Amino acid sequence: MRSNNKKTNEYEIKGKKRNKKDKKKHSRLKKVILIIFITLVVILILAILIIFLLNKTNVKKIGNNSTSQEIVDYILNISSYEAEIDVEVETNKNKTKYKIKQSYVAPNIEKQTILEPSNISGLETVYDGNTLKINNTKLNLSTVYQNYQYMIENFLWLNSFIEDYKNSSNKKLYEENNMIIMEVTLHNNNQYISSKKLFIDKTTGKITKMIVQDKNQKNLVYILYNEIKINSLKKEEVLAFRLNNFSVAQY
Repeated sequence: MRSNNKKTNEYEIKGKKRNKKDKKKHSRLKKVILIIFITLVVILILAILIIFLLNKTNVKKIGNNSTSQEIVDYILNISSYEAEIDVEVETNKNKTKYKIKQSYVAPNIEKQTILEPSNISGLETVYDGNTLKINNTKLNLSTVYQNYQYMIENFLWLNSFIEDYKNSSNKKLYEENNMIIMEVTLHNNNQYISSKKLFIDKTTGKITKMIVQDKNQKNLVYILYNEIKINSLKKEEVLAFRLNNFSVAQY
């Protein structure tokens, strides 16, 4: 009887030891799993951080050390811009001057506001790729043209020049007086407009002016870029405006 009790006690002791060992094993396993989990989380966070930093580093910036080709490539790949420009339009009879604010987001979101002269100040056009809205902010009146397809032909727009330059087989790239000049000869139905020239400061990479000329190289339109911010706009910022009274027209 005593022998049986003794054996039972031995089994209990061994069982307790096994339980302790099992608990220790489970505890170690939990620690290992926890360490592995924490390590994976840290690696994931580091990977995301590295990707973010690489993307931030790879954002092209044009400055004093940029080559002419780097500046041109940067211009040709503009995704958005906001500019304040002085425009001089010359005809056979007279010259007309305007001050205009432009906003553009690729591929075809455009907004243009007349700042001067005072008699048409506040006149605003907004194009979303399909609909053209003409808004008179002074009178709070607007007209909407559905299915409007011709805004891109407006030679006042920088993005229009870029598209012409990309698609043309007759274009030039040269330098004069520390200016990079991109020139494109147009082959279209407009009998008056023959070529466009875009002038870029070689030192700063800043767009300074654009000239539209006729076949005799006479200036038809002279555009001076007083201010320009590149790749800083979103679609929502351009299209965010309010209309109270408007009419709708089919174009």
